[in-house]
Amino acid sequence: MSEALIVIPVACAIIEGPEGVLCAQRSASMSLPLAWEFPGGKIEAGETAEGALLREIREELQVEIIIGQALTYADHSYVEGRVIRLFPFVCRLAENAVPVPREHADLRWVMREELRSLDWAAADVPVLEGYLNS
Repeated sequence: MSEALIVIPVACAIIEGPEGVLCAQRSASMSLPLAWEFPGGKIEAGETAEGALLREIREELQVEIIIGQALTYADHSYVEGRVIRLFPFVCRLAENAVPVPREHADLRWVMREELRSLDWAAADVPVLEGYLNS
């Protein structure tokens, strides 16, 4: 008998700006230490993906964002029986917002054509490819 699959819904922000796309480096104490990711977090029960994303970006980066286009979700399994389902949104910062890395080791604006050069967390790779192909 197979185990039930646990799907963990996560919203992430592909934040575009004049300097490129905002990328966040996981801290050394997080799982997947120092890997790069799009900022965001788990969607809690009763939350929409957009609501979760606004909350998570406020918590992680201390900024407000404007959510734009939703991209196709991507599934990734780090552990058998558990799937991270990433819901990506193309976003931009609210006027005069300056992101502060409260949970991440680093934040970096990366030009679109250079995004593949970062060492991405595996779950973010299909999101990255979907973005680059959109």
